[in-house]
Amino acid sequence: MAKAVRPNGENCGEEELEGAIRVSKSKREACRLQAIKALLMEFDFAAVCKLFSVSDTTLYSWVHRFNSRGIDGLLNRERTGRPRLLSRNAVRQRLNVLEEPQLAGQTHWTAKKFHGYLCQDCQQQVSYRTAVRYLEQEDYRLKYPRAWPVKQDEEARKQFLAHLSRLIEDPDIELWFLDEAGFDGDPRARRRWGKKGAALKLFRTQKHIRMSVTGMVCPRNGEFCALEFPFSDRTTLQAFLDFANQEIEPSRQRQIVILDNASWHKVKSIQWGAFEPLFLPPYSPDLNPIERLWLFLKQTFFHSFTAKNIDELIAQLDTALLAVFKAPQIIKSVCQPP
Repeated sequence: MAKAVRPNGENCGEEELEGAIRVSKSKREACRLQAIKALLMEFDFAAVCKLFSVSDTTLYSWVHRFNSRGIDGLLNRERTGRPRLLSRNAVRQRLNVLEEPQLAGQTHWTAKKFHGYLCQDCQQQVSYRTAVRYLEQEDYRLKYPRAWPVKQDEEARKQFLAHLSRLIEDPDIELWFLDEAGFDGDPRARRRWGKKGAALKLFRTQKHIRMSVTGMVCPRNGEFCALEFPFSDRTTLQAFLDFANQEIEPSRQRQIVILDNASWHKVKSIQWGAFEPLFLPPYSPDLNPIERLWLFLKQTFFHSFTAKNIDELIAQLDTALLAVFKAPQIIKSVCQPP
């Protein structure tokens, strides 16, 4: 059935479909339109289902609606029933206090506090669930704040980003991003769903089991190189560079590797081989996209993993790294430069 289901290309032109995607009022509308565009570009039906994380029944419904009513069939319809207590524009006007809680006399926000703010300060009698839904509709989520250094030099960061942009555009330069990451045998506590009143348990060995990974990524082609070590220092960095120089076949005239200012990175005796080091501005780990790869690996493979010994940790680390080696699209997606 999937092979026979195709959208009717006569319902709209490619330019009209692109315009509809650009002005779509919600992510759901854009998703439907992009799925139809993929099918019109002769993408496989099953691949489109997987790409947009929908069932074949849902995609078939979108195609049927498009074939029956064109683009209008994929746009969000006005819902019947009781109208919203607050319009989308009215909600957005009040969301500025979420970014600056001091405007409402707060130091931080919770959904309960925001509900109270709407009811008391704004005189809007909405339920708690409605207040939460308003936040979710505007793409707000409950997150853990990230620790951020106060010693950053904003001018140095701007200059580095401008220089990075020029390097990316140079066809003779291949950019690599290098970093070390530590992986523990005991998992960190992370937010998860659980029944009200039930205590969630996270089993820990209370042993200091830890491995370090030195890795380097090329976001342009998705190439990834990594080695596991029990620690990180000048010796392990040199061992990794020697390995990378043997394994990586240069695809461009210059190979520039961007890395942070760890003390062992700046040892004068380091032999870089074919690579030219370029150091990040101080206290700017967010400008190194390989940091997002480490986060992806920890969330995907170490979320609830507990290693009883070093061998179990190494085995899990091998599994995680091998998954990335086999999927360069992960590097291209996760490690795009800032």
